Amino acid sequence: MSLEGKRIGFGVTASHCTYDKVFPELERLVEAGADVIPIVTYTVRTTDTKFGKAEDHVKKIESITGKSVITTMPEAEPLGPKLPLDCMVIAPLTGNSLSKMANALTDSPVLMAAKATMRNQNPVVLGIATNDALGLNGVNLMRLMASKFIYFIPYGQDDPIKKPNSLVADMDYLLDTVEHAIQHKQLQPVIIPHEYDNMVK
Repeated sequence: MSLEGKRIGFGVTASHCTYDKVFPELERLVEAGADVIPIVTYTVRTTDTKFGKAEDHVKKIESITGKSVITTMPEAEPLGPKLPLDCMVIAPLTGNSLSKMANALTDSPVLMAAKATMRNQNPVVLGIATNDALGLNGVNLMRLMASKFIYFIPYGQDDPIKKPNSLVADMDYLLDTVEHAIQHKQLQPVIIPHEYDNMVK
């Protein structure tokens, strides 16, 4: 289906090491004609890491979308009643934000935008990137997997030998997942193999 003119919220949480996979997919959404509204967590806005400065990440997102990034809860809240989205994407979604979302905790602009979208019974697409999805956070992942209006970018173990509890979405499927989610369908298969170098022979 065409995404031309669709209002797509794009939330970014603080899995900094996956930005190089996420930002090209953000570009693809814009190129597909979507009206992309960027939202970031407080950590994304303020935290510098070895993967880059917070200011540079925000500028990159704004350069791609042509819009100022939403960085506060009051800015995100109108995405529910006044300025509804056709779909909300969170990519990457950290384990921290995943656990909060699964337990109805709304303490960041990104989670507020997701809550606002589900309030309108519109789809939320999640691109997970967490080291504990198969650990203590597994119960939260499954809670979201079983929830209405929530769809997942296909994911798998990115390094089952060194990080056996880690799951990461294959961001190459982001656009396809959004197209399916707007039709209230989950792109399948949702659990996929990842390419990795430490395969047990």
